[in-house]
Amino acid sequence: MVLDAAKNEVHKDILTRELEAVGIRLNRAPPDITIKKKKTGGVSFSATVPLTHCDEKMVTSILHEYRIHNASVLFRQDATMDEFIDALEGNRKYIRCLYVYNKIDQLSIEEVDALARCPDSVPVSAALDLGCDHLVDRMWDAMQLRRVYSKKTGCKPDLTEPVMLSAARGGATVEAFASQLHADLPRMTRYALVWGLSSKHYPQRCGLSHMLHDQDVVQIVKTKVAGDPAASKMTAAEKHEKDRSMQKDKKPLKS
Repeated sequence: MVLDAAKNEVHKDILTRELEAVGIRLNRAPPDITIKKKKTGGVSFSATVPLTHCDEKMVTSILHEYRIHNASVLFRQDATMDEFIDALEGNRKYIRCLYVYNKIDQLSIEEVDALARCPDSVPVSAALDLGCDHLVDRMWDAMQLRRVYSKKTGCKPDLTEPVMLSAARGGATVEAFASQLHADLPRMTRYALVWGLSSKHYPQRCGLSHMLHDQDVVQIVKTKVAGDPAASKMTAAEKHEKDRSMQKDKKPLKS
């Protein structure tokens, strides 16, 4: 959200209220409230923490306004009535937001320092190109993006076009990486070889649930399919292992 640094918090409050009106919550986590509708039994209320903003009577009256007369409600945090209504509606969107204050060249050093200390705030000046590099770093950290590079067998990794992974795009596991390459690849994956910060040694043989880090290199090894001419070719290492296993199985002849 780009704001004018010279106009204090006026624009920020206006935009925040407009987003709140359409069900968008900025820099807030979903309330830890469980609501289960029942057919009979009335309203059962319980809480694992002390509540200071609401009680059972207020929760029951709100449920009756929504024509819910049989439900089980569990509070795991000291939530407000607005947060309880958000959990009851179930259609709210919780979005990460950075407040970018432009035109800081019109402010004093003290005012810029106060803006920089506010949570989720980045002071910049587009005219003087101040703080733009820091803004890119803050955006990258806020989106929690991870660059993962692919590698073919016997080839160098492709460092030109990384696969972008994040929690909002299915996670940062090997399975999410494989699904970005092809929808059927996770089902065909036998294991993955990983180079990077997430591996204990180079390369590390990992499964689909392995969590990848930024700038990791991944090589997908697919399962062998009957009738596939590429799968019928056996590497020298696999032939060596097969010969060793056959020699172990052989029993010495009795004289």
